[in-house]
Amino acid sequence: MSAEEHAEEAEKSAEEVADSAPMRLAARVGLVANGLIHLLVAWLAVQVAFGRNERADQGGALQAIAAQPFGRVLLWVVTAGFAAVVVWRLREALWGFRHVSDASQRTKKRLFSAGQVVVYAALALLAGRVAGGSPAGSGGQSGSARLLQVPGGRWLLVVIGAGVVVTGVLMAYNGWRKAFTEDMALYRAGPRTRQLAERFGQVGAIAKGVAFVIVGVLVGVAALTSQPARAEGLDAALKTLATQPFGPVLLVIVALGLASYGVFCFFDARYHRV
Repeated sequence: MSAEEHAEEAEKSAEEVADSAPMRLAARVGLVANGLIHLLVAWLAVQVAFGRNERADQGGALQAIAAQPFGRVLLWVVTAGFAAVVVWRLREALWGFRHVSDASQRTKKRLFSAGQVVVYAALALLAGRVAGGSPAGSGGQSGSARLLQVPGGRWLLVVIGAGVVVTGVLMAYNGWRKAFTEDMALYRAGPRTRQLAERFGQVGAIAKGVAFVIVGVLVGVAALTSQPARAEGLDAALKTLATQPFGPVLLVIVALGLASYGVFCFFDARYHRV
């Protein structure tokens, strides 16, 4: 067997493993875990709106789980689920969406899946870290501080912030037009279930988009003012929102949106084409 044939055989085996029933089931567990994390972040954000100094981001949600009885065990399950989503999305990025006839659309979907690989890999590492007994940490400020010390780092941070803002706007726009339904088998659901999935997905995606925009703006401000403490991610964004006029009310609205996305994740776990 030639080297090329060996490579093709290895690629086929890898795709079969990634597309196996156990791996697909584990990926759905990861999607459910993502919904749980969003619900916890929403609850922590409501606590911030009412004046409590909670950490309202994924790290805070994972630490809240760890503090519960058998929380560490649950976190290892969450870690495994996130890792399975990484494998599933990697398969999509490399070989997926062959049913999509338009080449540009197929490329866009594969690039989105590649981005999801990065997101879920970071979540898996964070969940594993907390499950192992380590604090979640906060890399936003330290990463921004290091970048500001590099020649040209300030403008690179501005570009990153702008990119996050654009991502948030696109996320909200795609949520509004229900683009997420393209990769869901909602035809298997009843009319009421399909309507609920679409509404929760719309509201949730728009809320996440708003949160991303705030994070991006704060990253840009941190770069222009040389204040890396402002670039601490979602937690800093939500707490900054709480300090604005009518901030607590706005924060509760965003929290409800994040909770809506969390509920949507349960529909997604059931009906996504995994």
